[in-house]
Amino acid sequence: MASKKYFSVMLIDDNEIDNLINQKMIEASDISENIYVHSGAKSAIEFLRNIEKLSGYAAKILPEVIFLDIDMPLMDGFQFLDLFDKLNEETKKKCKIVMLTSSINPQDISKSKNYAYVKKYINKPLTQQNLTSLDI
Repeated sequence: MASKKYFSVMLIDDNEIDNLINQKMIEASDISENIYVHSGAKSAIEFLRNIEKLSGYAAKILPEVIFLDIDMPLMDGFQFLDLFDKLNEETKKKCKIVMLTSSINPQDISKSKNYAYVKKYINKPLTQQNLTSLDI
């Protein structure tokens, strides 16, 4: 069996249906061993902070790819990115962020380019093509 492209990926989207569909797409593409799913940016950032506390294990557990929605209540994708910037260097180096959003607003696309950790901007829905060509 070929090894998977990533050990773990994370989905952050307030829409549970989108999370379920995206999770199934990732499972079908067989690119990742583990999928962490969060329905809010706040819980996702807390999850990453808690992983950082597991010194020695953090590098093994941290997701290599984070699929991040922009429009979410309580904390949107850009607020998540601002807090992500305050995490430790190991986390920021390991986790690559893909904006996965329904937003076609040129300002959102432009703003996402201001964050060094955002490697790609994909419009929903997530497709097998997006996943197989994902190279970040």
